[in-house]
Amino acid sequence: MSLLLGIIKTARPQQWIKNLALYAALIFSGFFFYVPVDAPAYFWTVSYAFVTFCVLTSSIYFINDLFDYEADKKHPFKKKRPIPSGVVSKKLAMLIAATGLVITFLLSLKLTLFFQLLVLGYAVLQFWYSKQLKHIPILDISTIATGFLIRIYAGSVVVNLHMSVWFLLTVISASLFLAVGKRQSERTLLQANGGSSVGETRKILTRYSQRLLDQYTAMFAMATWLTYALFAFQNEISTPESFFADVYTLLPKALHSQKLLMLSVPFVIFGVMRYLQLIYESNKGESPEKVLLQDKPLKITVLLFGVLVMIIIYLLT
Repeated sequence: MSLLLGIIKTARPQQWIKNLALYAALIFSGFFFYVPVDAPAYFWTVSYAFVTFCVLTSSIYFINDLFDYEADKKHPFKKKRPIPSGVVSKKLAMLIAATGLVITFLLSLKLTLFFQLLVLGYAVLQFWYSKQLKHIPILDISTIATGFLIRIYAGSVVVNLHMSVWFLLTVISASLFLAVGKRQSERTLLQANGGSSVGETRKILTRYSQRLLDQYTAMFAMATWLTYALFAFQNEISTPESFFADVYTLLPKALHSQKLLMLSVPFVIFGVMRYLQLIYESNKGESPEKVLLQDKPLKITVLLFGVLVMIIIYLLT
């Protein structure tokens, strides 16, 4: 492995898919295509924030791998990562991480003060997570959920949009669901590799019994689709008149946008069920972003969900 490839792999660009959460408020508020009179289009402002978060999260992965250096060297799979394997030296990793954090700070200066505070809060939280919280049961998966919540708010504050509390609850439930699924797969993979290395490579796994993880998985899977269903039923769209506005007014109130968004709920339910299947039958939940990018049924579901939401909000409203 070359040094450049090692740096790219440590930065984990595939993880940037998580930062797409910054667009949530923009999409569901109905302002995805909105262009203010005296400012850039909302889309470009949020995209700038997205890039800022990508630099930030990649920098934090370098820090995380430095903290996990000794444990990763004992891990059957993670020992092949660039830093524990020696492809990227610890000094170079520290330099890249520091440079990335400085770039993040400079980029954030062009956005709102509240966004800057959220960036700072996210960085501090992830530093704390890498140092301590990842070793404390319940707090480890709660921190992951908080990270997604910060992303949602970061995307909202840069363009001053409101986000429904039901959608925030959906994000919390879904992120907890993914975090627990990650723990499920980590435990299964390590046990399949011999079992004795579970405590050495990831001590937190010894604090979660299989039965407890099963209970958590069921609880957050249920909460994910249920909170989204409540959000879809109650969501109110605030957007300039669309091309189909006149036709839309002819529909009975029972078919207005708040009800139409409920059509997307089956896709969420299927997505949750498919992810559960991958966790329990294929042991693929250790890397949620990889599952999303590689599993064809899940990719199709996400695509259809996104298209349907855009049609309902931007063509039928």
